[in-house]
Amino acid sequence: MTTGAQTPRYPARPRRSRLRTFLPLGIAAWLVLEIWLLTLVAGASSGLVVLLVLVAGFILGSVVIKRAGRRAFRKLSEALQQQQSGVMPAAARPNSEGNGLMMLGGLLLMIPGLVSDAVGLLLLLPPVQKAVSRSAERTFERKLREADPGTLGSAFQQARMHQPDGKVVQGEVIRDEPGGPSQEPRPPLTH
Repeated sequence: MTTGAQTPRYPARPRRSRLRTFLPLGIAAWLVLEIWLLTLVAGASSGLVVLLVLVAGFILGSVVIKRAGRRAFRKLSEALQQQQSGVMPAAARPNSEGNGLMMLGGLLLMIPGLVSDAVGLLLLLPPVQKAVSRSAERTFERKLREADPGTLGSAFQQARMHQPDGKVVQGEVIRDEPGGPSQEPRPPLTH
C-alpha cells in the first residue's frame, strides 16, 4: 500500500576516519610485537628473567604514578590555599608540567611488555616530556583554530541537525493528564 510519499533516500555512508581504521590494526601489531619480544627474551635467557623484568616494570610504574599523583595533589592544594587567601596563584613554573606524562609513563611501565616499558621510560625523561607536551599543545591549538566558533550547546545542536536525512522537527511535548489544570494554547516555537 503506497500513500504517494517518496521513500526517503539515505545518503552514502560517511567515510571512516583514519584513526578508526588504523587504531585497531596498530593495537594488534603492538600486541604481536610485545609477545614476540617477550618470547625472544625468554628464549635468550629464561622465563624467570622475563618474569622479573615484568614485575620490576610493574613496581617501577606504580612508584612513578604514586609520586606524580602526590606531586599533582600537592600543587592543587597549594593553588587552592593561595586562592582562598586571596592571592592569585603564581604562573606555572617551567618544571611544573609533565605530571600527566609521568603518569602515562608509569602506566606504560605497568603494562606487560618491553616496547611499552621502553616508551614509558622515555616519557620519564624531561627533554622527551617537553617535546611531547609542546607537540601536543601545538596540535591542540591547531585543532581549536580549525574548529567552528560557537558554544558547546551549538555543537550539540549541529550534531543533532546533521542526521542522515538532515531533517529536524522542532516540537514540544504536552501531556494531558486527567484532572490536571487546563493548559492554554502555547505560542509556536520559532527557529
